[in-house]
Amino acid sequence: MGYFVGAYATSPAGVKWDPEAEQAYFQQLKAFGNIQGLEHPFTGSLHQHDDEWFIANIDPSWQFVFTCVPGIMGALAQNPQFGIASDDEAGRQEALDFMQKACDAIGKLNSASGKPCVRAIEIQTAPDRSKASSSAKALKASLETMLSWDWHGAEIIIEHCDALVPEHEHAKGFLSLEDEITVVQELNNSLQANLGILINWGRSAIESHSTDGVLNHIKRVKDVGLLKGLMFSGVSDTQTEYGIWKDTHMPAAKDADSEFGAEHSLLTREEIHRALAACGDALTNDTIIGIKLGIRPKDAPLAPRVGYNQSALKMIDNFFSK
Repeated sequence: MGYFVGAYATSPAGVKWDPEAEQAYFQQLKAFGNIQGLEHPFTGSLHQHDDEWFIANIDPSWQFVFTCVPGIMGALAQNPQFGIASDDEAGRQEALDFMQKACDAIGKLNSASGKPCVRAIEIQTAPDRSKASSSAKALKASLETMLSWDWHGAEIIIEHCDALVPEHEHAKGFLSLEDEITVVQELNNSLQANLGILINWGRSAIESHSTDGVLNHIKRVKDVGLLKGLMFSGVSDTQTEYGIWKDTHMPAAKDADSEFGAEHSLLTREEIHRALAACGDALTNDTIIGIKLGIRPKDAPLAPRVGYNQSALKMIDNFFSK
């Protein structure tokens, strides 16, 4: 199996752009034998700092999954009405303009690579429902528009983020999984589209405040034939430097076979294997499987930035080698 790594979350140039540090980091990632490619953050242009640097430094064999969440969160900080599920028409159109730029960036990367190299784009159903109104109806209208564009071979996938729930504080507060499923099913049926849903382990755990909640989300999406991927980010129910129930992409916990790990992370080898097992026969060579791990302290050296990723990927590999 080959996996996608959200390398930007552990990047040494995540706070301040440092092309030399990022190049050294990429060189380490290129040496991994089990990376299919990167989950790449879209913030409004192909690369947040330097498109040409990015094109010159990626591995020619890598594939990419674009994720829109970094750009979406930046936009929400400026306009809480922003989002493809927003009931505010101006906020919804602003989000569609952002998605059009993502579509153009996919075309640019494919053109520079000389081949289709972007597998999918992960979109998220903003806005935060505690601050702005959103609905399945608005999401459906946005997706109908987006499906009319040429995505250069990339699939459109909804990454489910934690929904607004009354029981506890939320991180994202986007649409419910049921609303997302309903819209995807309707459009797949009416437009013969191929939309699907990706589960983010950490965000589903945050929504449910449990690891069992992640399995429920996986099984629900699998049962309706819409499971396109599973990304592993950790979370903790104990106060740590990553916060408690915070969407900070906490690394997996350390175990006997891993050199690196985060104390009190609920993302253990056992939970990774439970989640993969829950995918059942929906787990194929086309399923997007990957990790997105953060780092603390933020000025950590290169070794743990690489090591956290290696350790988590080894845990996933162990599931498939059993």
